[in-house]
Amino acid sequence: MRIAAIDIGGTAIKFGAADGCGNVAELGECPTEAKRDGGQGVVRKVLDILSSLAPFDRVGISTGGVVNAADGSIFYANENIPGYTGTQLRTLVQEQYPVPVAVLNDVHAAALGEAQFGAGRGVSDFLCLTYGTGVGGAVFAHGGLVTGKHGASGHLGHIIIHDGGKLCGCGGHGCYEAYASVTALCALVQERVGETLDGRQIFARMDGEPELAHAVSDWTDEVVTGLVSLIQAFDPERVILGGGIFNESRLMEDLLIRLRGRVMPLFRDIQVVRAALGNRAGLLGAAYAASIVK
Repeated sequence: MRIAAIDIGGTAIKFGAADGCGNVAELGECPTEAKRDGGQGVVRKVLDILSSLAPFDRVGISTGGVVNAADGSIFYANENIPGYTGTQLRTLVQEQYPVPVAVLNDVHAAALGEAQFGAGRGVSDFLCLTYGTGVGGAVFAHGGLVTGKHGASGHLGHIIIHDGGKLCGCGGHGCYEAYASVTALCALVQERVGETLDGRQIFARMDGEPELAHAVSDWTDEVVTGLVSLIQAFDPERVILGGGIFNESRLMEDLLIRLRGRVMPLFRDIQVVRAALGNRAGLLGAAYAASIVK
């Protein structure tokens, strides 16, 4: 089976030819240019990519935004992809390629990829969170992805950890991602030391700069605060943490120590691990979803 797999992000679209069994070839990437071209431009790029991957038997698409699982449309998307809300993505693809098409949210796709081929393999109940520009999430329970009534389950970045707190990109206040995303870390560092640094630069310099170290420590507390609530609410067997920031071994070690000290004793045996598939998780999850869609 040849599956055209596409992962639509706010800045780049990744793609490849997959088999639904964890293998992907003909990997490619192109800029999304969504701010310039909007949702219609993204659709045009998807159709062009599919043309380059043809022939294929199925299509799997991972995309930012809230996906209506029933019809593969974009129920809601923020301004990272202007004009994307309401796009009938599955229908538009099937008008040109009459094959089975799976469309799912990007973090749902990543969780599905990790479940089948990565850090969630063999685990029936886990949480998957990705930390970057925001905080994305997915819930895997009883061996399957929890999608919810609107296909929007897993917005773990929007649990409230500070009532009336910082403004979040969703329009609410006090959301987890407003405090625990890498964007939030960089903003905190900017506020404390007056420099614009990315996550890698922050960790490279923090040993010799106490203000940076204090900012990272305060940010880590926010990450842990959300995880404590989520672990005690869901009682998962495993928590999978995605995002390049968790390649910092010192961060993982510190986070685990703090987490074990704050959760109820009942939950201290829960495994907290790094995601295993990196930026291939969405592609592999989308391909797997396509392999089983009817």
